[in-house]
Amino acid sequence: MSEAHTASTPEVGTSVIFGEALVDDFVTEQLVGGAPFNVARHLAAFMAPQLMITRIGSDRNGAVVRGEFERFAMSEQGLQIDPMEETGRVLVERRGDGSAQRHRFVILPRQAYDFIDPQLALEALAKVTPSSLYFGTLAQRAERSRGALLKLLEATAATRFLDLNLRENQVDRACVTASLRAADILKINEEELESLFYWYFEIVPGTELSSDEVRAACRALVDKFHLQGLLLTLGHRGSVYFGPAEQIIVSRDNPVPPFVIDTVGAGDAFAAIFLLGRARGWPLETTLSRANEFAGAICAVSGAVPRDIGFYDQWVGRWKSV
Repeated sequence: MSEAHTASTPEVGTSVIFGEALVDDFVTEQLVGGAPFNVARHLAAFMAPQLMITRIGSDRNGAVVRGEFERFAMSEQGLQIDPMEETGRVLVERRGDGSAQRHRFVILPRQAYDFIDPQLALEALAKVTPSSLYFGTLAQRAERSRGALLKLLEATAATRFLDLNLRENQVDRACVTASLRAADILKINEEELESLFYWYFEIVPGTELSSDEVRAACRALVDKFHLQGLLLTLGHRGSVYFGPAEQIIVSRDNPVPPFVIDTVGAGDAFAAIFLLGRARGWPLETTLSRANEFAGAICAVSGAVPRDIGFYDQWVGRWKSV
């Protein structure tokens, strides 16, 4: 087995996380969210060096977000406070009851995370030694924050981890293409993969493809955008990693969670453990297996991040060694 299969290179430094921190408003309760902030909080819970670069308002929801920085003992040096715009908020509507319950998400326009200041972001970046730079697409919907991300990308040679995280009507193909060109490692789910197949290879969503055809198309994406790796998450079926030189790692031998409350935040949990594994030099197969297992466990709690920080103790204990 080649070295590329057995281990990832340990990264000495800080995982820089760029993007939205917001509040999911369920009317009856408000939960702090945002894919980047979920990733950052998971990393902080594992005591991995991280820097969250985001912008919130000077309002009640902003105070709730800052409370999470405190709860997870996270540095606020990348946290910007906007005196005018409101803290990001997503309206969540519950539909149906019990097992038939569904959620409808309304992502509000013009939020504080749309106005991340480039200079303040660069000043925060200069205070750490970055090992990776995580970013998505939602925080790029507005020119100000998109410009801030571009400045960060220009300022560091850290590994660029793109968690595509497509949201309907929030991002266009041009932004996705630019993000893919900037990325070193891409993480996507099956629905997002269909969108990329359609945009770049004119494969209509819903087209029946054999596993070999899917693999060939994924390989074509890696080659087209000169990626170091492509991570495809498959929900309860695990994940597949497409690396350099035809490298493919399928990870499916993972414990099934005893029950599923919701799948919110599972992808963010996977991304966090993948970054953690790179930072700690875990073998790639081990990293994928642990990322799958942790993502499954998040499905068994309510929300994207556990309300009880003691949830992480079992994982810290089990993962002390490679």
